[in-house]
Amino acid sequence: MSSTKAPVITADGLSKAFGDVVALRDVSFAVGSGEVLGLLGPNGAGKTTAVKLLTTLCSIDAGSATVAGCDVASEPGAVRRAIGLAGQAAAVDEKLTGRENLELFARLYKLSRRQRRPRIDELLERFDMVAFADRPASTYSGGQRRRLDIVAALVANPLALFLDEPTAGLDPRSRAELWDVVRSLAAEGTAILLTTQNLDEADRLADEVLVIDRGHTVASGPPEVLKKDVGRDVLEVHVATNADLATAEAAIVQTAEAVIDRGARRIDIPIAAGAAQSLGLLRCLEDEGVRITDFQLRRPTLDDVFLALTGARPTGDGADTP
Repeated sequence: MSSTKAPVITADGLSKAFGDVVALRDVSFAVGSGEVLGLLGPNGAGKTTAVKLLTTLCSIDAGSATVAGCDVASEPGAVRRAIGLAGQAAAVDEKLTGRENLELFARLYKLSRRQRRPRIDELLERFDMVAFADRPASTYSGGQRRRLDIVAALVANPLALFLDEPTAGLDPRSRAELWDVVRSLAAEGTAILLTTQNLDEADRLADEVLVIDRGHTVASGPPEVLKKDVGRDVLEVHVATNADLATAEAAIVQTAEAVIDRGARRIDIPIAAGAAQSLGLLRCLEDEGVRITDFQLRRPTLDDVFLALTGARPTGDGADTP
């Protein structure tokens, strides 16, 4: 997968194993200035390993990678100066205020005293943090803490930003606010690699999506193209009770690719023949006495793409490969 712009982040045949466990094998991609690459995959797919390799936190077994024109393996110091990283665990010190945390990161990035104050004030203002900047981070909400973590990664104005599941565990409002942050950074030219299991997040933010499973690339391309490639609509049926769900499941047992969501009492049925097939299935369920509370015939989502390619729905928060 290649970027249409001059690449800031490149990976060529990246591979990594931990003992007998292959975490990543022959994965390639490029991210240009102002582009967002969404790296998708179930838990254990290798997403976090890819981030660790590209940010010099882990050695590369095979293949190569560059960031801002610097080789990750042979020029790690130059790579670190060009990147920002917000991992799954917040890196901020909760005993310090938000402003003090940014001061600490500015010192670590070796910004001069003259540079530090204006840069910190700029970031606090830009990302709407002034109101809570002088409170200890321990008093922050999850969304505020996550925003501070991302802003800390921006102190040195990096060319490339790595976000490892940045909205995991956040409420919808905080998630939407962080999406706005990501969009604004991309609009200003930052190359962003975003790992996520939130399919809506990838659909809204990513210019390109790379789906990996068990360390291998299984698909890549713009979200709209991946959804189109599924090549079928989905009949989504909601039923009244668990008994209705069991009856419906038995009635459509011949539809091998139907997906049952027992918690939501929902069945997603791939539809190749449009409305006629949908009506036939709905009549079949009705004849079996299934009480349908809602249904819709919809275009595929990235969730459907993910399921079709990996055989599993994203599981939300959780550990990736080492």
